[in-house]
Amino acid sequence: MGKLKLILTNLVTALVVCAVTSAFWISAYGNGDAEEGVTTEPLAETAEKAVSSAEARGEVVIGPSGLAVPVAGIRPDQLVDTYKQARGGGSRVHDAIDIMADHGTPVVAAAPGRVEKLYFSKGGGGITAYVRSEDGQWLYYYAHLQDYAPGLKEGQAIKRGDPIGRVGVTGNSNPDGPHLHFAINRMKPGEKWYDGTPINPYPLLAGRRGGG
Repeated sequence: MGKLKLILTNLVTALVVCAVTSAFWISAYGNGDAEEGVTTEPLAETAEKAVSSAEARGEVVIGPSGLAVPVAGIRPDQLVDTYKQARGGGSRVHDAIDIMADHGTPVVAAAPGRVEKLYFSKGGGGITAYVRSEDGQWLYYYAHLQDYAPGLKEGQAIKRGDPIGRVGVTGNSNPDGPHLHFAINRMKPGEKWYDGTPINPYPLLAGRRGGG
């Protein structure tokens, strides 16, 4: 009888300890409203975000200037300098390079910065993204996208290699030649996302002088 009582006492004690411990973890990390600065995301989601950068997965090549080639899987020696090519029937200069890739190929951030503008231009760049550098001196322009990366929004801080969208043919792009139209503008204080002075991205990404 004494032995049975001891067993029951130990069992009750264990249950009480278990209940108290569970209550502590539920109150600290439960399904209720999270306190500021405390994450309640599942560990799997947190880990996925930590390795979401294409650069971290080894899918992005870094050019000699420190910029990433903004299309996953494309090497610098595959790039062609189209910066000075005529566009609009010869009425204007390209002021960008076209990076040819299969439809749907991931487009990634060439450099860290903040998404300044997400814009659709039916007769121009189609689905586009403008990212300003952290120091405000450069603007990186990604155009003819098929779509944006899930969750991409204006004001969002991004790292080099983070997803921007996918290669497409939106806007005035030839549907038979999917590519990323990539441009870099030097920005003066106070200039808007549609301003700036274009520079040739090709030497920065390819490590050699452009041929026009």
